[in-house]
Amino acid sequence: MKSFFATIVLCSSLLAQAPPAKKATSGGGPPSLMNPASLRAKAPDVFKAEFTTTKGTFIVEVHRDWAPIGADRFYNLVKNGFYDEASFFRVVPNFVVQFGMNAKPAITQAWEKANLRDDPVKQSNKRGYLCFAATQSPNTRTTQVFINLKDNGGSLDPQGFAPFGNVTEGMEVVDKLYSGYGDNGPDQGRITAQGKPYLDKGFPKSDSINTAKVLPAEGAGDKK
Repeated sequence: MKSFFATIVLCSSLLAQAPPAKKATSGGGPPSLMNPASLRAKAPDVFKAEFTTTKGTFIVEVHRDWAPIGADRFYNLVKNGFYDEASFFRVVPNFVVQFGMNAKPAITQAWEKANLRDDPVKQSNKRGYLCFAATQSPNTRTTQVFINLKDNGGSLDPQGFAPFGNVTEGMEVVDKLYSGYGDNGPDQGRITAQGKPYLDKGFPKSDSINTAKVLPAEGAGDKK
């Protein structure tokens, strides 16, 4: 089986050749997503995010104390619509589901150097747990996220992958995401350059996220 890093490392080398991101235009996406430095809100201690996909809906619960840097980044990305229309471009059976490249090339390129410092590993990479993907170099997390399809702690924990949340509802939906392309699927460099049209044309069976949103805190709307 290919190394977990293979696809991501390839992406890094290709991204290095990509042209610099352009400033926001009428077709480039929301200004906030074109300016990663502007999205630095602190996440709640615990929050839930709902992902509506082409296979159904699943809910993620994020615990900031597990990995605060990763939790804050995930909160900002979900809250500002970064993952809307993004494809699950890497689904490896009995290993991981990976997503987190924006549907619009300009936005993906804007975030390619918005690296995060690593969080220490406090939770194990159990089935249903989420982490940010990274290369073998330190502090290389940006926007790509993977969901563990089985307990991968023995191999991924020592490599520094720090879970920040887990799927609490709808793991059966995650299990149903199309996995036929495996590790021989879309080229991340072409996703970066061409966006979702490349995926829709070349990998039409891939599932994708319709919308991702932060859910209101339980009881937030209750009257006192």
